Amino acid sequence: MKHLFAPWRLEYITGKKPGGCIFCKLPSERGKERDNLILHAGELAFVIMNRFPYNSGHLMVAPRRHTADLTDLSPEENREIAALLQRCVEVLRKVSHPEGFNLGLNLGQAAGAGIRDHLHWHIVPRWHGDTNFTTVLADVRSIPQHLLETWDALRPLFQEFDRVSEPNAPSKVPPEGSRRKAP
Repeated sequence: MKHLFAPWRLEYITGKKPGGCIFCKLPSERGKERDNLILHAGELAFVIMNRFPYNSGHLMVAPRRHTADLTDLSPEENREIAALLQRCVEVLRKVSHPEGFNLGLNLGQAAGAGIRDHLHWHIVPRWHGDTNFTTVLADVRSIPQHLLETWDALRPLFQEFDRVSEPNAPSKVPPEGSRRKAP
């Protein structure tokens, strides 16, 4: 019999559940970005790693404003979220070299939203063969890299993204034409 160890899952199963909305609380805690797995905090939206990922590099993009209604987003929020989704794909391509991606938004509990009161998009890098018998039969996933090691690899690329942004722009989305293309 083979054993798979995923010690971070025990925290999810037995740990104290945080009060309030994590998507409102975590990005506002300055100086705790690594602990909170925040990769980028823009004016209107942010990027956070999924603490209980489907795959290594599983990221989420959420608006800063607490809302569960997609139609409630402002044009500015939509633009910043779209730019961050693109940036997540670029960064993950550069660091992890996935062969594909799943990007998704679950609206409501019936659609599978684990946190249904605050919109958040999932970006899941995929590789051929990452779904195998353990995932299908045993509902087990093997994550090959520790979350903080992944954060350490991704964070510098998001900081580079911040430096490209115009200092006086209304959001941290880079000006048109300044986005680097992924290799």
